[in-house]
Amino acid sequence: MADAAVKPTTAERTADLFTFEEFLRFWADDRPQGTALDGPDRTLTYGELEATTAQAVAGLHDLGLVKGDRIAWFGKNSTLYFTLFFAAARLGVVMVPIGWRLAPAEATWIADDANAKVVFLGQGFEGLADAFSALPDVRIAMTQDDAWRWIDAQQPAPFETAGPDDAVLQLYTSGTTGNPKGAVLSNRNLFGLRKQSLGSDQPYTTMTDDEAILVAMPCAHIGGTGLGVMAIGAGLPGIILAEFEPRAVFDAVEQKGVTRFFIVPAALQMLLNHADCASVDFSRVKYIIYGASPIPLVLLRECIAMFKAEFIQAYGMTETTGTICMLPPEDHCVEGNQRMRSAGKPLPGVEVRVVGENGEALGPNEIGEIQTRSSNNMLGYWNLPEATAKTMTPDGWIATGDAGYLDDDGYVYMHDRIKDMIISGGENVYPAQVESAIYGHPDVLEVAVIGVPDAIWGEAVKAVCVPKPGHAIDPQSIIDWTRERLAGFKVPKSVDVIDALPRNPSGKILRRTLREPYWAGLERQVN
Repeated sequence: MADAAVKPTTAERTADLFTFEEFLRFWADDRPQGTALDGPDRTLTYGELEATTAQAVAGLHDLGLVKGDRIAWFGKNSTLYFTLFFAAARLGVVMVPIGWRLAPAEATWIADDANAKVVFLGQGFEGLADAFSALPDVRIAMTQDDAWRWIDAQQPAPFETAGPDDAVLQLYTSGTTGNPKGAVLSNRNLFGLRKQSLGSDQPYTTMTDDEAILVAMPCAHIGGTGLGVMAIGAGLPGIILAEFEPRAVFDAVEQKGVTRFFIVPAALQMLLNHADCASVDFSRVKYIIYGASPIPLVLLRECIAMFKAEFIQAYGMTETTGTICMLPPEDHCVEGNQRMRSAGKPLPGVEVRVVGENGEALGPNEIGEIQTRSSNNMLGYWNLPEATAKTMTPDGWIATGDAGYLDDDGYVYMHDRIKDMIISGGENVYPAQVESAIYGHPDVLEVAVIGVPDAIWGEAVKAVCVPKPGHAIDPQSIIDWTRERLAGFKVPKSVDVIDALPRNPSGKILRRTLREPYWAGLERQVN
């Protein structure tokens, strides 16, 4: 008697799906009663999510939005945010989530730059409706309560759906100079690598139907929105926290059955430091994915002892739609090893190379700029063709701005950052923006902002200031001044006062010279 045909896995059944339209319809038919989104404001099954997003599509259409238009979200994570994002993606309208920690002037600048037609405000941000409504392209700013009522009142109607290569998401990421840039991501960017991973035979890339994914990082980051996309791609519950808070994470693990989540090492430390941590049942957690910085060996040991889960390091950037390299569980050990110093190996379907100053490909263990090419690579920066051309080559490679090398086994090692970006607790801080805020201080002649080692945050922001002639600088006044103008995570944690900034012959500030004393004894200036 012949063997019964092997039933295809869920991943195999969805391997050829590339759009939110396809996924939402597939899961609504396959598991209409299965939980899709479980957030602080509403819980939706997959059947309800398909119907609710269809209602939201009708509402967006009634507001005159068409494929290629932008809507913005300013608020914390919620079921409403993901409902609006998925609905807009079905239509080909692009969602622009804005970091809720940004100062109002920073947030409205992003909405204005994106030419957002509608702005949705999360719970607690209703007071900014007038500020967003004043922008020239904004037709309406809706609060969370108003938005749910608006969606519930709609009647679904036929619409033209977005294709795999249509833009659906625009995440803002700053460069080392100038204003933030909107990285435009398509359906294919978000779902394109799933098919290549099917044959990898790695259990950590395969999700079973009894899993649930925690969304705890901010939705304005790929590490937040990306986890919601991961849940939809696998047909699993996305357990949404308004923001990262240890007790809320513990409750999600124990009460919602969370099996995997993404977190930055600084947040892992906060979990361990919480008084309730030792009494939490972590038995369902299979994988903890961490990124933004390598995990300190002492922290890894404590985490393995506490969580009993397997650990995965993810390396990527907004422009690559998140993860391009992964350090798998088998390369982690409590004694430490050489590979734990790496960012792992490229995912199936991802190419990585290292190039020299003239663009030539370098061999193993030669340090140069890390570049990558895959279906993950963004479409480009919104309305910035020159910046796009500087980052993306005509044949599809993205320059990461990270200096590093590939070893003989294909593992990626970061040596330093070519750009001057600071990563503090998983948040990107760009010196030029902080310096611009400080320059108006009445006692400051010049300022340079650098990242210095920090045991909790990986890096901390430090301002190095030169006083105006006849003036004295009070470090605390610099901190207070900056806090009035920028988000809290961008505010310097410390201030040094020196007589003159080091410069090269052409006058460029030598940031490396400023950083070196603080990183002495460490092998690289990336913590």
